Amino acid sequence: MRILMFAINDPAGTAIQFCKAIRNHSPHSARLVTLETRYTHGWEKDIHVPDIGPDGLEELRMLMQEADIFHFHMTCDERQSFGGLIPADFIKGKGIVHHHHGHHDFRSDPESFRRKYEQLDRRNLLVSTPDLMHLLPEARWQPNLVPIDEPLFMPLWGRFDDPGQLKVCHSPTRKDLKNTDDFLAAVKEINKRKVHISVDLIDDVPNSECLARKRRCHVLFDHMQGYYGVSSLEGLSQGVAVIAGLDEWNRDRVSEFAGTGDLPWLAARDRAGLTSLLRDLVNDREQCRAAGERGRRFMEDHWSDGRVAAHLTEFYASI
Repeated sequence: MRILMFAINDPAGTAIQFCKAIRNHSPHSARLVTLETRYTHGWEKDIHVPDIGPDGLEELRMLMQEADIFHFHMTCDERQSFGGLIPADFIKGKGIVHHHHGHHDFRSDPESFRRKYEQLDRRNLLVSTPDLMHLLPEARWQPNLVPIDEPLFMPLWGRFDDPGQLKVCHSPTRKDLKNTDDFLAAVKEINKRKVHISVDLIDDVPNSECLARKRRCHVLFDHMQGYYGVSSLEGLSQGVAVIAGLDEWNRDRVSEFAGTGDLPWLAARDRAGLTSLLRDLVNDREQCRAAGERGRRFMEDHWSDGRVAAHLTEFYASI
């Protein structure tokens, strides 16, 4: 199969990772075309329309003509222009996939998207986290992935040999959605007792720098919104102890996909629980080390990029 993905901007760099994993772990071909760069995270690009000239547009025209699958991310659809090329002009006979990643337009009015897909008879729908299935019940959950064997996603040797402060990182794209205030308040409460957690608040930096800084830490705090983010997967792959407030619904869906109920996330659902958990990790470095090792094994055994890519290509084959 030849898969062409479309995104106005690549959501958290996930689309390019899907393309790479499909190419690396399947006989299929996948490309990604994007229009905008948001934040300064420096995600990898494939065909980024502002960067290509006439030859690039001609290549894109050929890709649109020859693709078997059009895979639209977030709110993008076939009416979106890509350098003057409209996917709708090439859509006849192709499989169509719509993939939602929690964009605020979708979260604020999911019914408008459901009505549109019903009117167009679009049945190949994906969501990136289990909680979004509440908003689009017709969709299938397609887990995100990280390339677990690339250097920046591997555990860093010697982190736990340093007897100094416990290093905890947090990398919120939007602090108002990621419980950042709760996290900082919990750290402040612990440090009142002169325990001294060292915080790396990673904000608006290139993704490669973000990953390198996470990899040097002992603990990663994702958020307490009931689900998990790509940041969780990065930390688990790096062998960092990861804290996230997964609720029962999300835990059940994750267990179903992973094929195990032994999930590696350390659970905190509110500020008090987060404070208690961080205090435990400060006082028991071996517990922290073991949580990180467990997370890495989980990614290797249950959430590798090859396994997640196979989940997606099986979906394509059913179209």
